[in-house]
Amino acid sequence: MNAEEKAKIVRDRLEIEYGAPGCALEFGSVFELLIAVILSAQCTDKRVNVVTERLFRFANTPQKILALGYERLSEEIFSCGFYRNKAKNILSCCADLIERYGGEVPSDRGELMTLAGVGPKTANVVYAVGFHGQAIPVDTHVGRVARRLGLSAERDPTKVMRDLERAVPEDSRTLFHHLLITHGRQICSSQRPKCDVCPLQDICEFHPKG
Repeated sequence: MNAEEKAKIVRDRLEIEYGAPGCALEFGSVFELLIAVILSAQCTDKRVNVVTERLFRFANTPQKILALGYERLSEEIFSCGFYRNKAKNILSCCADLIERYGGEVPSDRGELMTLAGVGPKTANVVYAVGFHGQAIPVDTHVGRVARRLGLSAERDPTKVMRDLERAVPEDSRTLFHHLLITHGRQICSSQRPKCDVCPLQDICEFHPKG
């Protein structure tokens, strides 16, 4: 079975299992999504949603976040971890958005990656979720499930993404991304995967030391 055939089986079975899941981050605009994704690095979506639910009540535009300043923003996002670097990146990102894009978030992935705190994963999430594009952002869940299924042997997220892009048709890449994340959270967890109830166990290459 080649990677394309396996990816189709994975998509078909997980669609039956989970339907068409979407992004777990809560947001009301593409800008809010961008900030939430930056905050989600090394942090759970649940925690990010708690923080942004409060933050976005009074600071939901680049101008309003810049007005908070470094100390106030750091206090607001403290519980997301790595808050000092995240605060610096968010403030720099907001300044760039105002100076270069009139306060609007660009839809081009290349332009997104020129913003502070925005790497390939963040750019792909914003492109896929915020602008309804097709992309496979690779977080820890996607990378883990892809390796266990034998869809990639890589550890570098960008290389995993390339492997998945070769295996998954362009028109279903964003769905595939969400399906792998959901499966990673609900069944294929890092420490105690529920292999006995996994709908993919017959095509999975995972073993206890893998």
